[in-house]
Amino acid sequence: MIFGYSTNAFVKFSLLDSFARIARLGFAGVEIMCDQPHLYPPEYGPSKLAEVKATLEEHRLKPTNLNSFTLFAVGDTYLPSWIEPEAERRQIRVDHTLACLEIAKFIGCANISVPPGGPLPAGMGRDEALRLFHAGLDQVIPRAEELGVRLLIEPEPNLLMERTAEIKPFVSDIKAPIVGVNFDIGHFFCAGEDPAAAFEELFPWIGHIHIEDIAATREHNHLIAGLGVIDFPAVFKTIKACGYTHDMSLELYPYTDRPEEAGQKSLAHLLPLLRDAGLND
Repeated sequence: MIFGYSTNAFVKFSLLDSFARIARLGFAGVEIMCDQPHLYPPEYGPSKLAEVKATLEEHRLKPTNLNSFTLFAVGDTYLPSWIEPEAERRQIRVDHTLACLEIAKFIGCANISVPPGGPLPAGMGRDEALRLFHAGLDQVIPRAEELGVRLLIEPEPNLLMERTAEIKPFVSDIKAPIVGVNFDIGHFFCAGEDPAAAFEELFPWIGHIHIEDIAATREHNHLIAGLGVIDFPAVFKTIKACGYTHDMSLELYPYTDRPEEAGQKSLAHLLPLLRDAGLND
């Protein structure tokens, strides 16, 4: 398992500069934000993508995941989503996902993560939202299969899917091995679940992990590891017992003013716990 750090904490730096800073902290991997000001697909042609790939190799960083969740370039954290009433808005999300799959293949990243539908629009029932999400995924799954890049749905507090009971039947029904789950440890805690138990139940579909700490209030606010109450030893023990072999990325986007300090403090807290659990890089 490679431990990476997401560039969404480094939005005050260029993408290539963020690679250098993450490598200097001692991370072996990097999760890349596929949005402005980083790797927004329309702004990256062949030459710039080749430079990204070369810079990753220069710093010996493995791309652990392409974070294709936000769309600040044309919207916000959640919108355009898979389940908006307007077809043209849904198509923006589909096109973005297709472009991220192509980039992942080019730079050698095994997976991308996408939002779990989106915020439920006013007046839309859950059944209709799920139908629209399925329809959107149907437009990208064939290409993901052709490229061999996993499409990982990330449950998120207050979106269409935030709990194990919502994501498990959804990915089970799809019956496409290329579709899985990006397991954010803190998100499941925010949703009122025990992350260790949720991980064990969802393990067959988990292709990548996000890690951060969360306060005892379960408020959705990513914290430096050690500043919250997540029982990391219990989660790591479960990850090891399940035989997880994919990667993990630290996600600390609230710390854009001090991403290196946040990463360093999190590493100092987490590395001994990972070693104790037998989850060394």
